[in-house]
Amino acid sequence: MLWLSPLLAALLAAAGGGVVFALLGYDPWAALGMLFLAPLSSLDGLTELGLKATPLLLCALGIAIGVRANVWNIGAEGQLTMGAIAGGGVALAFGGAGHWWVLPLMLLAGVAGGAAWGALPALLRTRFNAHEILTTLMLNYVAIQILGWLVHGPWIDPEGFNFPQTRMFEADALLPVLVEGSRLHAGFLLALLAVPLGWLLLARTVTGFRLRTVGQAPAAARYAGFSASGAVWFSLVLSGALAGLAGVSEAAGPVGQLQPSMSPGYGFAAIIVAFLGRLNPVGILFASLLMALLYLGGEQLQVSMQLPLAATGTIQGMLLFFLLATDVFIDQRLVLAEARHA
Repeated sequence: MLWLSPLLAALLAAAGGGVVFALLGYDPWAALGMLFLAPLSSLDGLTELGLKATPLLLCALGIAIGVRANVWNIGAEGQLTMGAIAGGGVALAFGGAGHWWVLPLMLLAGVAGGAAWGALPALLRTRFNAHEILTTLMLNYVAIQILGWLVHGPWIDPEGFNFPQTRMFEADALLPVLVEGSRLHAGFLLALLAVPLGWLLLARTVTGFRLRTVGQAPAAARYAGFSASGAVWFSLVLSGALAGLAGVSEAAGPVGQLQPSMSPGYGFAAIIVAFLGRLNPVGILFASLLMALLYLGGEQLQVSMQLPLAATGTIQGMLLFFLLATDVFIDQRLVLAEARHA
């Protein structure tokens, strides 16, 4: 059931989505086909699938590493935003001069920006015992406000007719495109590389063993001398770094500039992805593709069938609900018992 429950949850969410579509007055079979099959019917759809899976995969990997240590990062959205800001600042400052180091510096700045934003709740947790769920969640909105101030003020494009956005990044500040004519960029390869690295960290290193021990057996970790504060710092900083990489990949990839919103909610959706993938890097890879499929299919439903965006969000919510429900059967099972009469 550990691996069967995500599949069962996905099937139940699809069935629930069909009911929602029927209640809204649409053909459920046609809507489900548009949601799950239409994006996979062309090369353009497959490349878009990889594009949308990239930030989901990076953010979910960081969240999963934290949860293994019983550290709950709800702030991937803000860390993604700060990564985009840091990387975008490098692009605006040095882009266009043709230097080879601009793009690598952008990526490093994005990683550092996300890591720094993850370090704040780590400091608050270890120094003041402020729970990371609340601090990471609240810092999401702070990061979004900082981005809004920048694109409305200091970094606004002077030739952009007062639209809240920066100027477009120059060619040397953009990630290379993997498939000509598509938007799939090299950030997808970085996300794929993070999967085996994440697995090696958790399964084959002393650091991964310490993280799992701190999360699953705190008393044993204290007896062994493993630092709980160190696990908090490592988890939140690494999680923030991965989300920051996702943010700068969005800025230097499909967006090509900074806008008031750099994400349609990837950081929050990544929480579902992490648990749908059983906190396992390989499972998270497949879960991120499924969530990306929901995003793509939802966009097609909006265009082709005029369905509201909230319908896709409803299916995402049902996916998490059914996952939590089916997880009950990992440790428990139904038993048919005969009724006893007094």
